[in-house]
Amino acid sequence: MADPFRILTLNNISPKGLERLPRDRYEVASDIGRPHAVLLRSFKMHDYALPESVLAVARAGAGTNNVPVAKLSALGIPVFNTPGANANAVKELVIGSMFLAARNIAPAWLFARGLTGDDAAIDAAVEKGKKNFVGFELPGRTLGVVGLGAIGVEVANTALALGMNVLGYDPQITVQRAWTLSSNVQQALSLDDLFARADFVSVHVPLNDGTRGLVNAARIGLMRRGSVVLNFARGGIVDNEAIVAALDSGQLHGFVCDFPVNALKDHPRVVTLPHLGASTGEAEENCAVMAAEQLRDFLENGNIRNSVNFPEAVLPRVPGVTRLCIANSIVPNMVGQISTCLAEAGVNIADLLNTPRGDLASPLIAVAGEVSQTSLDRIRSIEGIRSARLV
Repeated sequence: MADPFRILTLNNISPKGLERLPRDRYEVASDIGRPHAVLLRSFKMHDYALPESVLAVARAGAGTNNVPVAKLSALGIPVFNTPGANANAVKELVIGSMFLAARNIAPAWLFARGLTGDDAAIDAAVEKGKKNFVGFELPGRTLGVVGLGAIGVEVANTALALGMNVLGYDPQITVQRAWTLSSNVQQALSLDDLFARADFVSVHVPLNDGTRGLVNAARIGLMRRGSVVLNFARGGIVDNEAIVAALDSGQLHGFVCDFPVNALKDHPRVVTLPHLGASTGEAEENCAVMAAEQLRDFLENGNIRNSVNFPEAVLPRVPGVTRLCIANSIVPNMVGQISTCLAEAGVNIADLLNTPRGDLASPLIAVAGEVSQTSLDRIRSIEGIRSARLV
């Protein structure tokens, strides 16, 4: 029996996920030595001394800002995440937040909590004060969704079910997500087009140089007066100063986000939540299960699903056939050099999958015959090879 894989956990991981790593094949602990893989949630890895034994890193969540992806790519280590595992949790909070903003629920609740006197006095104050919290209904209003990944698609489809008109914008939408998006979602021609036609805008994109400050003064100025912006993606996507100015001028009716800062948290037309987007027991379990299953498939079969730095590589497993899992820089004749090493050792290639991504490729090669340690070391010595192993 082969030695078990050793998994290092850098955060508490839901038992539902850890159950997917059978104890007869895996050792899982927070203090394990020479781990084959790392499983984490929010632990910040940028200054972490990564053991040389690590073959893969999996984050039980969608974002990977806490993981040194570029460094791991250079070492030939795939980083897995769990897109879509928390989509329902975030969707529910976004939809609930539209009601919060439209019906002025948060300020009305604060008003009611501050009432004093006997019940008759409270009743009188309620009748006098409720006019300050008149809201509006969602059917017939237009929601603009920026980013049509797993969460954006669910938000768009649910808003349609509530009777809203929905605009979507995502030039990089995948075929997989397009299949799940309702055909009634209208395509915005550009970000400016979306903002100009929307009563609500909800952003669902990662934070990077291209999305930082995506919601800015110019785009808010295009929106209909009295509109609402929602941000449950990342804080830097929205220009907070522009939000406050638009709220003060009446251009915006409200802003709901998951990222409290001093500029926002006390504003009467802002609802800031303490990063609750994926904070449900179900989402935590879904993320852990997905991360564990992807990690297991990679360690046992070499398959790569939902990696943020490696290309997708899924090859059906044939019993008894060895696999060679490689990560390499994109250089001429790389597959040819690998094939030559195998051929000179008398090993035939039964199947091969090689898909590039950026400056990296991850060939997955099924071989008919035994690959010796000498042949494996020879492949590892090829210029441009970042990692190579047998499964």
